[in-house]
Amino acid sequence: MSKFAWGENKTEFFYALTPDRILDAIEESTGYRCTGRSLALNSMENRVYEIEIVLDQPAATPSDRFIIAKFYRPGRWDREQIQAEHDFLNDLIENEIPAVAPLKFKDGQTIHQLDESNIFYTVFPKIGGRSPYELTDTDLQIVGRLLARMHNVGAAGKAPSRVKLSPETYGLGSLNFLLKNKFIPPEMEPGYKALVESICQISSPWFAQASYQRIHGDCHLGNLLQGSNGFFWVDFDDMVQGPCVQDLWLLIPGRDEYSQAQWRVLLEAYETMRPFNHAELKLVEPLRALRFVHFSAWIAKRYEDPAFQRSFPDFGSQQYWQIQTQDLREQLGIIQESQMY
Repeated sequence: MSKFAWGENKTEFFYALTPDRILDAIEESTGYRCTGRSLALNSMENRVYEIEIVLDQPAATPSDRFIIAKFYRPGRWDREQIQAEHDFLNDLIENEIPAVAPLKFKDGQTIHQLDESNIFYTVFPKIGGRSPYELTDTDLQIVGRLLARMHNVGAAGKAPSRVKLSPETYGLGSLNFLLKNKFIPPEMEPGYKALVESICQISSPWFAQASYQRIHGDCHLGNLLQGSNGFFWVDFDDMVQGPCVQDLWLLIPGRDEYSQAQWRVLLEAYETMRPFNHAELKLVEPLRALRFVHFSAWIAKRYEDPAFQRSFPDFGSQQYWQIQTQDLREQLGIIQESQMY
């Protein structure tokens, strides 16, 4: 049993999620009657299920026959942190920003806890949609305005319990975890450590000058869906306190001329709804580097989970860390070059 992945002796409850326990919990807390049909959805961090419910009247859409139950990974977020996620989602809905907010249980709450375990869970409506393969200029204009409106709402509230995205948390914190628990081969530790520390040292003053607020935090195209009513946002599980540019670069991660043209369209639309501090564009490459380090620590903390072992079979190998070191070396070069301007 892992002592660091999500809390010692907590994993047993996560693996004990059986269909009977899931359906019983949903029926008891929501008042819905389940047909018994459930489908595990693709989610590595949490356990997410599509559950068919019995309706008293004909469904207006096929999606109305289902709800989505999300069981949070034990030990990652506490109740206050999950509530901050739900508060942000509800704020977005109140301001007519297209997102999927949790449903209320019978007691009016959006968070419940399984009996005799530390597993929190919530329920969402099922909303049909697909992730776009790429965004056209028209799409970018729509998404840019929506993103600016999301950030306006994010700035209007606080979430002090959520992680602050910074070189100290995503960079040095992740590095210290990897070093302390000996995930990096000994012969590669000094080089990897020096790269992460250099990136954090250079970029920390830049982050100190940035504005922090509630943001999506993991705003890539996979978390932007397009349905019958247009685009909408999903999966705020990685919501953080961070600079707004984090959400923008994840939508357009490339550096080539085509990506730069997309950036111009996105920012032009964004600025029709909200001012953007162009000085924060300097944070894009450090943010990319921090994501590399944070991602490695994320895998390491959960590697006793068989799903992670299947998805990342090369994790921990010398080849894995050689690629990570090479990527960070490239990032450091780009960051050092931008330091000159």
